Amino acid sequence: MTKPRALVVDDEPDIRELLGITLERMNLDVTTADTIGAATRELRAGAFDLCLTDMRLPDGDGLDIVEWIQTHKPQTPVAVITAHGNVETAVRALKLGAFDFISKPLDVAALRKLISATLKLGGSSESTLQLPQIKLLGRSRAMEQLREMIERVARSQAPVHIYGESGTGKELVAHLIHDAGARRDGPFVPVNCGAIPTELMESELFGHKKGSFTGAIADKQGLIQSAEGGTLFLDEIADLPLHMQVKLLRVIQEKSVRPVGESKEIPIDVRILSATHKNLAALVADGKFREDLFYRVNVIEIRVPPLRERLEDIDELVESIAGRLSRQIGNRSLKVTDAALTALREYHFPGNVRELENVLERAATLCANAVIDTGDLQLRPKVANTDVSIPNSVAPGEKLGDALEDIERDAIVRALEQTRYNKTKAAQLLGMTFRSLRYRIKKLGIE
Repeated sequence: MTKPRALVVDDEPDIRELLGITLERMNLDVTTADTIGAATRELRAGAFDLCLTDMRLPDGDGLDIVEWIQTHKPQTPVAVITAHGNVETAVRALKLGAFDFISKPLDVAALRKLISATLKLGGSSESTLQLPQIKLLGRSRAMEQLREMIERVARSQAPVHIYGESGTGKELVAHLIHDAGARRDGPFVPVNCGAIPTELMESELFGHKKGSFTGAIADKQGLIQSAEGGTLFLDEIADLPLHMQVKLLRVIQEKSVRPVGESKEIPIDVRILSATHKNLAALVADGKFREDLFYRVNVIEIRVPPLRERLEDIDELVESIAGRLSRQIGNRSLKVTDAALTALREYHFPGNVRELENVLERAATLCANAVIDTGDLQLRPKVANTDVSIPNSVAPGEKLGDALEDIERDAIVRALEQTRYNKTKAAQLLGMTFRSLRYRIKKLGIE
């Protein structure tokens, strides 16, 4: 069996020797180069399964090699060696398409992990990664572009920020990136940053040592460490308090964590994906999100389109959801009438795919003879004004109280959908107390 081929580019003989010995012990065939010119000649002459390059070279910058490979040999994964603490350079390399980076002084164990992950990508046809069994439904151009983007970023270790409205499927996109990448055999650990109480957040994310605080009766591994060798997905990262943003920034820069009560940092090997429905750039401008963390987590940005921008996918989504619901309710074959389908195609879907799922699930329960018609959908009327606390108008003959209740119900339902039914967060979004929201939910008959 042919050994994988590696190209090592560094102008320091000692580093080339160290890298060469390490890679040869991992059963790789190693070729070395000391300049950009020599490296590009080797790359032109033959195929390599990976390239490892220093940043400072006599005839230029290691980023030049990254760019050359992306243009001429895009199937060859390239990792860069950076000076310790020079995260800005590492981020630039990742943005240009580098697979990963490692800092000097070189840690052999970390280097072995990086090489193993890189080899999973490879450059040959049999090792080309395929999207997993989980499907991202839709044949619209927007969804085709999203699938192409997922395939591209899956080949990297760069942090990815996924943004889009609530209910668009951001966590599904994160899962697909993980499953299609070199870390697919490792854990995928989703964390909802908005659902962890502030006082417990550091312990939950970083872990703690026994006796480090009242109630710490045993050592506990944090969520970040539990993602070792895999992917950590930070959902609703905009909800992280500022003091935790500082700590997360250090984790990304140093690739290590320090549990509460621990005296030393523990190295980690984790890829970080994040998501939010909020505008992070606007939060940075308002001083509510750290600019340095924004640039670290936003190395690659993916937008998940809202459902109203891909209404041509409605039929396929309805067919898939109806099929799943049919199996859940005892293999009854659910039918959706043409009139109901037309109504769904014309609906504005403020809650996106999650709302479509909820609408069909409710309709499947209410409909007669397993046939979903327009009346079973109970679609909410579109509210033109985003400030739903005051009605725009009241229809002739309509009671003011009824109109206000309809608008209030719509605002509460949207807030609940936006916060994934976290009533505490929904109350904050609506500017009311948790007790008031609970009372209104009960009074308005919201399930």
